[in-house]
Amino acid sequence: MPEITEAELAPNVKALWLKALTAAQTKNHGYAIKLIQSVLKDAPGFLDGRKVLRKCEGNATGGPKKKSTIFGMKTGGGLGAMKLAGQVKKDPTAALVSIEAELEKDPYSPELNDVLFDAFVALDMKESAAFALETVRSTHPQESKFLHKLAEFYLSNEESMKAAEVYRDIIKHNPTDSAAIKGEKDATARASMQQQKWGEDASMKDMMKDSAASEEMEKASRTGLTREQLEERRDQLAAKYAEDQNNLAVVKDLATIFERLEDWASAQSYYDWAFSLSSSDVALRSKAEKMGDKLKESEMKLLEARALENPDDPEVKAMLAEKRKANIESAVADATRRVEQNPTDPVLRYELGRALFDAADYSGAIPHLQQAKRNPHIQSKVLLLLGRTFKEKKMLDMGVKQLESALEDLVAMDNVKKEILYEKGLMHDEIGDKDAAIACFKEIYEVDYGYRDVAARVEASYG
Repeated sequence: MPEITEAELAPNVKALWLKALTAAQTKNHGYAIKLIQSVLKDAPGFLDGRKVLRKCEGNATGGPKKKSTIFGMKTGGGLGAMKLAGQVKKDPTAALVSIEAELEKDPYSPELNDVLFDAFVALDMKESAAFALETVRSTHPQESKFLHKLAEFYLSNEESMKAAEVYRDIIKHNPTDSAAIKGEKDATARASMQQQKWGEDASMKDMMKDSAASEEMEKASRTGLTREQLEERRDQLAAKYAEDQNNLAVVKDLATIFERLEDWASAQSYYDWAFSLSSSDVALRSKAEKMGDKLKESEMKLLEARALENPDDPEVKAMLAEKRKANIESAVADATRRVEQNPTDPVLRYELGRALFDAADYSGAIPHLQQAKRNPHIQSKVLLLLGRTFKEKKMLDMGVKQLESALEDLVAMDNVKKEILYEKGLMHDEIGDKDAAIACFKEIYEVDYGYRDVAARVEASYG
Protein backbone atom coordinates (compact mmCIF):
# COMPACT_ATOMS: atom_id res chain seq x y z
CA MET A 1 0.00 0.00 0.00
CA PRO A 2 1.50 3.39 -0.96
CA GLU A 3 2.01 6.21 1.52
CA ILE A 4 0.44 9.47 0.35
CA THR A 5 0.66 13.20 0.99
CA GLU A 6 -2.07 15.77 1.59
CA ALA A 7 -2.00 16.72 -2.12
CA GLU A 8 -2.96 13.13 -3.01
CA LEU A 9 -6.07 13.00 -0.82
CA ALA A 10 -9.42 12.69 -2.58
CA PRO A 11 -11.34 16.04 -2.55
CA ASN A 12 -13.95 14.89 -0.03
CA VAL A 13 -11.28 13.41 2.25
CA LYS A 14 -9.13 16.53 1.99
CA ALA A 15 -12.08 18.69 3.04
CA LEU A 16 -12.48 16.51 6.15
CA TRP A 17 -8.74 16.74 6.83
CA LEU A 18 -8.74 20.54 6.66
CA LYS A 19 -11.66 20.63 9.07
CA ALA A 20 -9.71 18.35 11.40
CA LEU A 21 -6.68 20.66 11.25
CA THR A 22 -8.85 23.60 12.22
CA ALA A 23 -10.20 21.63 15.18
CA ALA A 24 -6.67 20.68 16.25
CA GLN A 25 -5.44 24.27 16.02
CA THR A 26 -8.32 25.46 18.23
CA LYS A 27 -7.45 22.66 20.70
CA ASN A 28 -10.75 20.84 20.08
CA HIS A 29 -8.81 17.61 20.28
CA GLY A 30 -11.73 15.21 20.69
CA TYR A 31 -13.42 16.43 17.53
CA ALA A 32 -10.12 16.45 15.62
CA ILE A 33 -9.49 12.83 16.63
CA LYS A 34 -12.83 11.67 15.28
CA LEU A 35 -12.34 13.54 12.02
CA ILE A 36 -8.80 12.26 11.44
CA GLN A 37 -9.82 8.68 12.20
CA SER A 38 -12.42 9.03 9.42
CA VAL A 39 -9.75 10.42 7.10
CA LEU A 40 -7.45 7.49 7.83
CA LYS A 41 -10.18 4.95 7.14
CA ASP A 42 -10.33 6.28 3.57
CA ALA A 43 -6.61 7.07 3.32
CA PRO A 44 -4.64 4.67 5.57
CA GLY A 45 -1.42 5.69 3.85
CA PHE A 46 -1.70 9.34 4.94
CA LEU A 47 1.18 9.46 7.42
CA ASP A 48 1.00 13.20 8.17
CA GLY A 49 -2.60 12.70 9.28
CA ARG A 50 -1.57 9.88 11.60
CA LYS A 51 1.12 12.09 13.14
CA VAL A 52 -1.37 14.87 13.89
CA LEU A 53 -3.80 12.29 15.25
CA ARG A 54 -1.20 11.04 17.71
CA LYS A 55 -0.48 14.57 18.94
CA CYS A 56 -4.18 15.24 19.48
CA GLU A 57 -4.59 11.94 21.33
CA GLY A 58 -1.59 12.76 23.50
CA ASN A 59 -3.09 16.11 24.44
CA ALA A 60 -6.48 14.53 25.12
CA THR A 61 -5.12 11.72 27.33
CA GLY A 62 -2.52 13.75 29.20
CA GLY A 63 0.58 12.10 27.83
CA PRO A 64 2.35 8.76 28.29
CA LYS A 65 0.97 6.48 30.99
CA LYS A 66 3.17 4.74 33.50
CA LYS A 67 2.72 1.00 33.39
CA SER A 68 1.24 -0.55 36.49
CA THR A 69 2.57 -3.85 37.76
CA ILE A 70 1.02 -6.97 39.26
CA PHE A 71 3.43 -9.23 41.17
CA GLY A 72 6.28 -7.46 39.38
CA MET A 73 4.79 -8.03 35.92
CA LYS A 74 4.01 -5.01 33.73
CA THR A 75 0.42 -4.57 32.65
CA GLY A 76 -1.31 -2.49 30.02
CA GLY A 77 -2.04 -3.20 26.38
CA GLY A 78 -1.02 -6.85 26.60
CA LEU A 79 -4.17 -8.87 25.92
CA GLY A 80 -5.65 -6.28 23.58
CA ALA A 81 -2.40 -6.12 21.64
CA MET A 82 -2.27 -9.93 21.34
CA LYS A 83 -5.79 -10.02 19.92
CA LEU A 84 -4.97 -7.24 17.46
CA ALA A 85 -1.80 -9.07 16.42
CA GLY A 86 -4.01 -11.92 15.26
CA GLN A 87 -6.09 -9.50 13.18
CA VAL A 88 -2.93 -8.11 11.59
CA LYS A 89 -1.99 -11.57 10.34
CA LYS A 90 -5.41 -12.03 8.75
CA ASP A 91 -6.03 -8.56 7.30
CA PRO A 92 -3.50 -5.82 8.16
CA THR A 93 -5.47 -3.06 6.40
CA ALA A 94 -8.65 -3.75 8.35
CA ALA A 95 -6.64 -4.14 11.56
CA LEU A 96 -5.39 -0.54 11.28
CA VAL A 97 -8.84 0.80 12.22
CA SER A 98 -9.07 -1.45 15.28
CA ILE A 99 -5.55 -0.58 16.39
CA GLU A 100 -6.24 3.15 16.13
CA ALA A 101 -9.42 2.72 18.18
CA GLU A 102 -7.29 1.25 21.00
CA LEU A 103 -4.56 3.84 20.59
CA GLU A 104 -7.13 6.58 21.18
CA LYS A 105 -7.21 5.43 24.83
CA ASP A 106 -3.42 5.09 25.17
CA PRO A 107 -1.66 6.60 22.13
CA TYR A 108 1.83 5.91 23.45
CA SER A 109 1.33 2.27 24.45
CA PRO A 110 4.49 0.38 23.42
CA GLU A 111 2.55 -2.84 22.81
CA LEU A 112 -0.13 -1.24 20.64
CA ASN A 113 2.40 0.75 18.64
CA ASP A 114 4.37 -2.45 18.16
CA VAL A 115 1.29 -4.11 16.63
CA LEU A 116 0.77 -1.03 14.48
CA PHE A 117 4.38 -1.36 13.32
CA ASP A 118 3.78 -5.01 12.31
CA ALA A 119 0.68 -4.01 10.34
CA PHE A 120 2.59 -1.37 8.40
CA VAL A 121 5.45 -3.75 7.72
CA ALA A 122 2.96 -6.26 6.32
CA LEU A 123 1.61 -3.50 4.05
CA ASP A 124 5.14 -2.43 3.01
CA MET A 125 4.59 1.09 4.44
CA LYS A 126 8.11 1.74 5.74
CA GLU A 127 7.79 5.36 6.90
CA SER A 128 4.57 4.62 8.78
CA ALA A 129 6.15 1.54 10.36
CA ALA A 130 9.10 3.61 11.57
CA PHE A 131 6.72 6.26 12.96
CA ALA A 132 4.94 3.64 15.08
CA LEU A 133 8.10 2.59 16.92
CA GLU A 134 9.56 6.11 16.92
CA THR A 135 6.50 6.99 19.01
CA VAL A 136 7.65 4.44 21.58
CA ARG A 137 11.22 5.72 21.37
CA SER A 138 10.16 9.30 22.14
CA THR A 139 7.78 8.47 25.02
CA HIS A 140 9.06 5.19 26.52
CA PRO A 141 12.80 5.19 25.71
CA GLN A 142 13.45 2.73 28.53
CA GLU A 143 11.50 0.02 26.64
CA SER A 144 14.63 -1.31 24.96
CA LYS A 145 12.91 -4.34 23.39
CA PHE A 146 10.95 -2.11 21.04
CA LEU A 147 13.92 0.15 20.36
CA HIS A 148 16.02 -2.86 19.37
CA LYS A 149 13.26 -3.80 16.93
CA LEU A 150 13.28 -0.27 15.48
CA ALA A 151 17.06 -0.31 15.07
CA GLU A 152 16.94 -3.68 13.29
CA PHE A 153 14.21 -2.33 11.01
CA TYR A 154 16.38 0.64 10.05
CA LEU A 155 19.31 -1.68 9.38
CA SER A 156 17.17 -3.91 7.15
CA ASN A 157 16.27 -0.83 5.12
CA GLU A 158 19.87 0.41 4.81
CA GLU A 159 19.31 3.33 7.19
CA SER A 160 22.36 2.59 9.31
CA MET A 161 22.84 6.07 10.77
CA LYS A 162 19.28 6.07 12.09
CA ALA A 163 19.90 2.63 13.58
CA ALA A 164 23.04 3.93 15.30
CA GLU A 165 21.05 6.80 16.83
CA VAL A 166 18.47 4.36 18.21
CA TYR A 167 21.20 2.17 19.71
CA ARG A 168 22.68 5.25 21.39
CA ASP A 169 19.31 5.96 23.00
CA ILE A 170 19.17 2.40 24.30
CA ILE A 171 22.66 2.76 25.81
CA LYS A 172 21.66 6.01 27.56
CA HIS A 173 19.03 4.11 29.54
CA ASN A 174 20.89 0.81 29.79
CA PRO A 175 24.66 1.37 29.60
CA THR A 176 25.34 -2.36 30.03
CA ASP A 177 23.26 -3.50 27.04
CA SER A 178 26.02 -5.32 25.15
CA ALA A 179 23.83 -5.92 22.08
CA ALA A 180 23.16 -2.18 21.79
CA ILE A 181 26.83 -1.32 22.31
CA LYS A 182 27.88 -3.70 19.54
CA GLY A 183 24.93 -2.64 17.38
CA GLU A 184 25.87 1.04 17.61
CA LYS A 185 29.45 0.33 16.54
CA ASP A 186 28.37 -1.91 13.65
CA ALA A 187 25.67 0.50 12.48
CA THR A 188 28.09 3.44 12.53
CA ALA A 189 30.59 1.41 10.51
CA ARG A 190 27.90 0.42 8.01
CA ALA A 191 26.80 4.03 7.66
CA SER A 192 30.36 5.01 6.91
CA MET A 193 30.69 2.27 4.30
CA GLN A 194 27.40 3.22 2.67
CA GLN A 195 28.47 6.84 2.38
CA GLN A 196 31.69 5.79 0.70
CA LYS A 197 29.73 3.39 -1.56
CA TRP A 198 31.67 0.35 -0.54
CA GLY A 199 30.29 -2.94 -1.79
CA GLU A 200 27.51 -4.67 0.11
CA ASP A 201 29.59 -7.84 0.44
CA ALA A 202 32.54 -6.01 1.94
CA SER A 203 33.07 -6.61 5.63
CA MET A 204 35.36 -5.03 8.14
CA LYS A 205 37.71 -8.01 7.96
CA ASP A 206 37.88 -7.77 4.16
CA MET A 207 39.21 -4.28 4.56
CA MET A 208 41.97 -5.38 6.89
CA LYS A 209 45.33 -6.33 5.47
CA ASP A 210 45.17 -9.67 7.28
CA SER A 211 43.25 -11.55 9.93
CA ALA A 212 45.78 -10.55 12.59
CA ALA A 213 44.92 -6.90 12.06
CA SER A 214 41.25 -7.75 12.48
CA GLU A 215 41.96 -9.51 15.75
CA GLU A 216 43.92 -6.50 16.98
CA MET A 217 41.01 -4.16 16.22
CA GLU A 218 38.55 -6.37 18.08
CA LYS A 219 40.87 -6.52 21.07
CA ALA A 220 41.17 -2.73 21.11
CA SER A 221 37.42 -2.27 21.12
CA ARG A 222 36.77 -4.45 24.15
CA THR A 223 35.31 -2.70 27.16
CA GLY A 224 36.25 -3.08 30.81
CA LEU A 225 40.04 -2.64 30.50
CA THR A 226 41.83 -0.94 33.36
CA ARG A 227 43.95 2.14 32.74
CA GLU A 228 47.09 0.04 33.13
CA GLN A 229 45.82 -2.43 30.49
CA LEU A 230 44.90 0.43 28.16
CA GLU A 231 48.39 1.92 28.51
CA GLU A 232 49.95 -1.48 27.81
CA ARG A 233 47.75 -1.79 24.73
CA ARG A 234 48.76 1.73 23.65
CA ASP A 235 52.45 0.83 23.85
CA GLN A 236 51.93 -2.37 21.82
CA LEU A 237 50.11 -0.45 19.11
CA ALA A 238 52.71 2.33 19.13
CA ALA A 239 55.35 -0.28 18.30
CA LYS A 240 53.25 -1.54 15.37
CA TYR A 241 52.69 2.05 14.24
CA ALA A 242 56.45 2.66 14.23
CA GLU A 243 56.81 -0.27 11.79
CA ASP A 244 54.10 0.99 9.42
CA GLN A 245 52.57 4.43 9.87
CA ASN A 246 50.11 3.83 7.02
CA ASN A 247 48.37 0.83 8.57
CA LEU A 248 44.80 2.16 8.88
CA ALA A 249 43.67 -0.53 11.34
CA VAL A 250 46.53 0.26 13.74
CA VAL A 251 46.01 4.03 13.46
CA LYS A 252 42.28 3.66 14.23
CA ASP A 253 43.13 1.38 17.16
CA LEU A 254 45.56 3.93 18.57
CA ALA A 255 43.02 6.73 18.20
CA THR A 256 40.43 4.67 20.10
CA ILE A 257 42.86 3.84 22.91
CA PHE A 258 43.89 7.48 23.32
CA GLU A 259 40.22 8.45 23.39
CA ARG A 260 39.53 5.98 26.18
CA LEU A 261 42.58 7.30 28.05
CA GLU A 262 41.08 10.79 27.61
CA ASP A 263 44.25 11.98 25.88
CA TRP A 264 42.20 14.21 23.60
CA ALA A 265 45.11 15.80 21.75
CA SER A 266 46.62 12.45 20.73
CA ALA A 267 43.20 11.01 19.91
CA GLN A 268 42.46 13.94 17.62
CA SER A 269 45.83 13.59 15.91
CA TYR A 270 45.38 9.87 15.19
CA TYR A 271 41.76 10.21 14.08
CA ASP A 272 42.89 12.96 11.69
CA TRP A 273 45.59 10.68 10.29
CA ALA A 274 43.13 7.78 10.01
CA PHE A 275 40.78 10.02 8.04
CA SER A 276 43.63 10.91 5.69
CA LEU A 277 44.47 7.22 5.17
CA SER A 278 40.84 6.21 4.62
CA SER A 279 38.69 6.96 1.61
CA SER A 280 37.41 10.14 3.27
CA ASP A 281 35.60 8.20 6.00
CA VAL A 282 33.13 10.74 7.43
CA ALA A 283 32.87 8.84 10.72
CA LEU A 284 36.60 9.32 11.32
CA ARG A 285 36.44 13.00 10.46
CA SER A 286 33.54 13.39 12.88
CA LYS A 287 35.55 11.61 15.58
CA ALA A 288 38.53 13.92 15.04
CA GLU A 289 36.28 16.96 15.38
CA LYS A 290 34.75 15.60 18.58
CA MET A 291 38.20 15.01 20.06
CA GLY A 292 39.09 18.61 19.22
CA ASP A 293 35.99 19.78 21.07
CA LYS A 294 36.89 17.58 24.05
CA LEU A 295 40.38 19.06 24.11
CA LYS A 296 39.04 22.62 24.19
CA GLU A 297 36.58 21.70 26.96
CA SER A 298 39.37 20.11 29.00
CA GLU A 299 41.65 23.11 28.62
CA MET A 300 38.82 25.47 29.57
CA LYS A 301 37.97 23.46 32.72
CA LEU A 302 41.59 23.57 33.86
CA LEU A 303 41.74 27.34 33.35
CA GLU A 304 38.40 27.87 35.12
CA ALA A 305 39.61 25.79 38.07
CA ARG A 306 42.78 27.89 38.20
CA ALA A 307 40.68 31.07 38.16
CA LEU A 308 38.60 29.80 41.11
CA GLU A 309 41.76 29.06 43.06
CA ASN A 310 43.15 32.53 42.28
CA PRO A 311 40.13 34.87 42.21
CA ASP A 312 42.24 38.02 42.66
CA ASP A 313 44.81 37.21 39.97
CA PRO A 314 44.21 39.61 37.04
CA GLU A 315 46.52 37.60 34.79
CA VAL A 316 44.43 34.44 35.22
CA LYS A 317 41.21 36.42 34.61
CA ALA A 318 42.67 37.86 31.41
CA MET A 319 43.81 34.40 30.25
CA LEU A 320 40.34 32.96 30.90
CA ALA A 321 38.62 35.76 29.01
CA GLU A 322 41.02 35.39 26.09
CA LYS A 323 40.55 31.62 26.05
CA ARG A 324 36.77 31.96 26.00
CA LYS A 325 36.95 34.45 23.16
CA ALA A 326 39.33 32.21 21.18
CA ASN A 327 37.12 29.15 21.73
CA ILE A 328 34.03 30.99 20.51
CA GLU A 329 35.83 32.23 17.40
CA SER A 330 37.20 28.76 16.75
CA ALA A 331 33.76 27.19 17.21
CA VAL A 332 32.23 29.59 14.69
CA ALA A 333 35.00 28.90 12.18
CA ASP A 334 34.76 25.11 12.61
CA ALA A 335 30.96 25.09 12.42
CA THR A 336 31.01 27.32 9.34
CA ARG A 337 33.46 24.98 7.62
CA ARG A 338 31.31 21.92 8.42
CA VAL A 339 28.19 23.59 7.04
CA GLU A 340 30.05 24.53 3.86
CA GLN A 341 31.06 20.88 3.46
CA ASN A 342 27.52 19.60 4.07
CA PRO A 343 25.02 22.48 3.76
CA THR A 344 21.91 20.23 3.93
CA ASP A 345 22.67 18.71 7.37
CA PRO A 346 20.28 20.26 9.96
CA VAL A 347 22.48 19.17 12.89
CA LEU A 348 25.45 21.10 11.47
CA ARG A 349 23.18 24.10 10.95
CA TYR A 350 22.16 23.91 14.62
CA GLU A 351 25.79 23.74 15.74
CA LEU A 352 26.63 26.81 13.65
CA GLY A 353 23.57 28.63 15.02
CA ARG A 354 24.65 27.78 18.56
CA ALA A 355 28.22 28.96 17.90
CA LEU A 356 26.95 32.25 16.47
CA PHE A 357 24.63 32.65 19.48
CA ASP A 358 27.61 32.19 21.82
CA ALA A 359 29.43 34.82 19.75
CA ALA A 360 26.44 37.20 20.28
CA ASP A 361 25.80 37.24 16.51
CA TYR A 362 22.07 36.70 17.01
CA SER A 363 20.99 37.87 13.56
CA GLY A 364 23.51 35.52 12.00
CA ALA A 365 22.28 32.60 14.11
CA ILE A 366 18.59 32.88 13.20
CA PRO A 367 18.63 31.60 9.56
CA HIS A 368 20.75 28.58 10.50
CA LEU A 369 18.47 27.67 13.42
CA GLN A 370 15.42 28.04 11.19
CA GLN A 371 16.92 25.53 8.76
CA ALA A 372 17.86 23.20 11.62
CA LYS A 373 14.17 22.83 12.54
CA ARG A 374 13.85 20.32 9.66
CA ASN A 375 15.31 17.58 11.85
CA PRO A 376 12.53 16.38 14.20
CA HIS A 377 15.02 14.74 16.58
CA ILE A 378 16.61 18.09 17.53
CA GLN A 379 13.61 20.35 16.94
CA SER A 380 12.91 21.01 20.62
CA LYS A 381 16.41 22.23 21.45
CA VAL A 382 16.55 24.20 18.18
CA LEU A 383 13.33 26.02 19.04
CA LEU A 384 14.58 26.66 22.59
CA LEU A 385 17.75 28.27 21.27
CA LEU A 386 15.80 30.16 18.62
CA GLY A 387 13.50 31.49 21.36
CA ARG A 388 16.51 32.64 23.38
CA THR A 389 17.97 34.27 20.27
CA PHE A 390 14.82 36.34 19.79
CA LYS A 391 14.93 37.16 23.50
CA GLU A 392 18.46 38.55 23.14
CA LYS A 393 17.19 40.70 20.27
CA LYS A 394 14.41 41.99 22.58
CA MET A 395 11.79 40.35 20.32
CA LEU A 396 10.09 38.64 23.26
CA ASP A 397 6.76 37.91 21.57
CA MET A 398 8.54 35.99 18.82
CA GLY A 399 10.65 34.20 21.41
CA VAL A 400 7.52 33.03 23.24
CA LYS A 401 6.05 31.81 19.95
CA GLN A 402 9.10 29.59 19.31
CA LEU A 403 8.83 28.06 22.78
CA GLU A 404 5.10 27.43 22.33
CA SER A 405 5.92 25.52 19.14
CA ALA A 406 8.54 23.49 21.00
CA LEU A 407 6.03 22.55 23.72
CA GLU A 408 3.50 21.24 21.19
CA ASP A 409 5.58 18.12 20.55
CA LEU A 410 6.64 17.53 24.16
CA VAL A 411 4.41 15.27 26.21
CA ALA A 412 6.49 13.91 29.08
CA MET A 413 7.68 16.43 31.69
CA ASP A 414 11.39 15.75 31.17
CA ASN A 415 14.31 18.13 31.65
CA VAL A 416 13.92 19.56 28.15
CA LYS A 417 10.28 20.47 28.74
CA LYS A 418 11.09 21.98 32.14
CA GLU A 419 13.83 24.12 30.61
CA ILE A 420 11.53 25.36 27.85
CA LEU A 421 8.70 26.12 30.30
CA TYR A 422 11.10 27.95 32.61
CA GLU A 423 12.50 30.06 29.77
CA LYS A 424 8.98 30.79 28.56
CA GLY A 425 8.01 31.88 32.07
CA LEU A 426 10.97 34.26 32.21
CA MET A 427 9.97 35.79 28.88
CA HIS A 428 6.36 36.28 29.97
CA ASP A 429 7.65 37.87 33.18
CA GLU A 430 9.88 40.25 31.22
CA ILE A 431 6.97 41.19 28.96
CA GLY A 432 4.87 41.89 32.05
CA ASP A 433 2.41 39.03 31.67
CA LYS A 434 2.70 37.77 35.25
CA ASP A 435 -0.24 35.33 35.02
CA ALA A 436 1.25 33.54 32.00
CA ALA A 437 4.65 33.45 33.69
CA ILE A 438 3.30 31.87 36.87
CA ALA A 439 1.30 29.36 34.82
CA CYS A 440 4.57 28.14 33.27
CA PHE A 441 6.31 27.91 36.65
CA LYS A 442 3.32 26.06 38.15
CA GLU A 443 3.54 23.33 35.52
CA ILE A 444 7.09 22.63 36.67
CA TYR A 445 6.24 23.07 40.37
CA GLU A 446 3.59 20.33 40.15
CA VAL A 447 6.17 17.70 39.20
CA ASP A 448 9.52 19.05 40.41
CA TYR A 449 9.41 21.25 43.52
CA GLY A 450 13.19 21.68 43.55
CA TYR A 451 13.66 22.88 39.98
CA ARG A 452 15.67 26.13 40.05
CA ASP A 453 13.65 28.85 41.81
CA VAL A 454 10.14 27.84 40.68
CA ALA A 455 9.00 27.04 44.23
CA ALA A 456 9.88 30.54 45.43
CA ARG A 457 8.23 32.13 42.39
CA VAL A 458 5.03 30.10 42.63
CA GLU A 459 4.62 30.41 46.40
CA ALA A 460 5.31 34.14 46.28
CA SER A 461 2.42 34.54 43.81
CA TYR A 462 0.02 33.45 46.59
CA GLY A 463 1.29 36.05 49.02
